[in-house]
Amino acid sequence: MPTKVISVANQKGGVGKTTTAVNLSACLAYMGKRVLLVDVDPQANATSGLGIEKAEGASLYRVLLGEGSIMDKIKPTAFENLHLVPSEVDLCGVDVELIRMDHHLQRLQMALQPAVESGNYDVILIDCPPSLAVLTLNAFAAADGLLVPLQCEYYALEGISMITKLIQQLRDSGVNPRLHLFGVVMTMFDGRTNLARQVVAEVREHFKELVFETVIPRSTRLAEAPSHGKPIIHYDKYGAGAAAYGVLAMEFCKRLGI
Repeated sequence: MPTKVISVANQKGGVGKTTTAVNLSACLAYMGKRVLLVDVDPQANATSGLGIEKAEGASLYRVLLGEGSIMDKIKPTAFENLHLVPSEVDLCGVDVELIRMDHHLQRLQMALQPAVESGNYDVILIDCPPSLAVLTLNAFAAADGLLVPLQCEYYALEGISMITKLIQQLRDSGVNPRLHLFGVVMTMFDGRTNLARQVVAEVREHFKELVFETVIPRSTRLAEAPSHGKPIIHYDKYGAGAAAYGVLAMEFCKRLGI
């Protein structure tokens, strides 16, 4: 089965985007799936969350400009079946450079091609920056689908309407005709509040079966794990966060057909 590319995106920060990218990747790998996580967020939180040091020249910066190959940037992690393309701060400048280049929205898609065609991976997950700038649009153009984490709070639905518009534009313009909203995952759920339950109900009403059944709880252990350079499945294996991401990974596989 061909490698699937899924971008994890939300232009709002602090919604559990990187937490979801890291922990979903780790749970899929733990289940025996071969996973490549590509960190294209200049903050490099997914990189440090997997215990990889930020190093100069380690990111896709040069590859996006047409120099070198992604295969030279892939790093093994401490976790079986999970590989990473790290990020670092130099990616901040790539938006400006890419705009001047031919096919500037397809640079990431072209860069990923050798990894997609290698047959080494069942799934490639891309952790996007919390914006809708050129780097994120590249991640949209490179993906088969988008996974959108939504925080269980009042403004949750506002940002996603912009993402659905962008998906349509990228499809209609021919930049990525196969792009679709793969799924919405509700994060930071606090079952003690009426608001959280109302937001989940509203999002389910709006997006129907696109919303994953699994809801990710608000959890101190989930928040602590990145500072130890470990995904939750390796930091607090029997906690609520690990259980939630484990079930999400199973749902994800079923939806992808892997």
